[in-house]
Amino acid sequence: MRGDDNRTGELFSYVDLEARVRRDHPLRTIRAIVTEALSALERDFAALYSPIGRPSIPPERLLRAMLLQAFYSIRSERLLMERLEYDLLFRWFVGIGVDDAAWDHSVFSKNRDRLLEGDIAAKFLNAVLAQPKVKKLLSTDHFSVDGTLIEAWASMKSFKPKGGSDEPPLGGGGRNEEADFHGQKRSNETHASTTDPDARLYRKEKGKEAKLSFMGHGLMENRHGLLVDACLTLADGHAERVAALHMIEPRADRSRAITLGGDKGYDAQDFINELRSMKVTPHVAQNTNGRRSAIDRRTTRHGGYGVSQRIRKRIEEAFGWIKTVAGQEKTKLRGRDRVGWAFTFAAAAYNLVRLPKLLAVPT
Repeated sequence: MRGDDNRTGELFSYVDLEARVRRDHPLRTIRAIVTEALSALERDFAALYSPIGRPSIPPERLLRAMLLQAFYSIRSERLLMERLEYDLLFRWFVGIGVDDAAWDHSVFSKNRDRLLEGDIAAKFLNAVLAQPKVKKLLSTDHFSVDGTLIEAWASMKSFKPKGGSDEPPLGGGGRNEEADFHGQKRSNETHASTTDPDARLYRKEKGKEAKLSFMGHGLMENRHGLLVDACLTLADGHAERVAALHMIEPRADRSRAITLGGDKGYDAQDFINELRSMKVTPHVAQNTNGRRSAIDRRTTRHGGYGVSQRIRKRIEEAFGWIKTVAGQEKTKLRGRDRVGWAFTFAAAAYNLVRLPKLLAVPT
């Protein structure tokens, strides 16, 4: 018998969200890890909110929703709220009921901005890694480091002489008038972006165009390729090495030496000397292009050097996911602190995506 195509409304709803999500869905493992990590941040959340006034969106639900935005490449808060309105999986993960209304996108963004002011992203990353079932996956001896450019939310037209006027040009085209920069000399010493003053004009490689950018940095453990630290700095030629020292120093405070892999950009004598003074063995790729490498046979003769050079390239997988899937290739935020928050949070999201498969493998 053919069924009718007529739809009738129901007076009552008996949908159990828990039953609608299959038992082996990866988000189940992720949600359990996230819930435990958020519980560890209870005091940090309490410090961000006043004890009086109208209740806001719970920060736990805000962060779960932001994780979904990274997992599913949702490009705006408006689209995220639209998805949350009809997607039962999203409602289950965030923690709202079937009959609860999704938040207005502007309300969500305003409440999210409160979290951006705190160091919640870094604490959330650490809370995920500190869980016993996750911690046993991490290597404490071998690490890799690298950096990547994050394009700023500012156009080249905003890169103007410092101290200049922000008035529209006199050509009659408004603020978005056609501009020709050919023959002009512009540098970070003489110019700054009026849209995002923290952004810096930077060229990653020779032959590439210069863009207003920030520089994101990641520290990866070599056993399973999870990011154990992430930060963001201004874009300049020394940022990668300075950030690498900052991230590896807390892990070098031990009697046993550890290793740090990196590409040719880290092959600098002062950086290598700093690592060795911290009892960190530099497994850095040799740069012999018209110069002498700071890495000699003392390092390259060991088999572990070749292993580090092979494994260190996996950090590019993390950067690729953060920039393409999580949408951080060109940030939608302004200011170093806010962009750095989003980058670190995306690093935590990358780890969470990897964990269901890693935890399913017997150890």
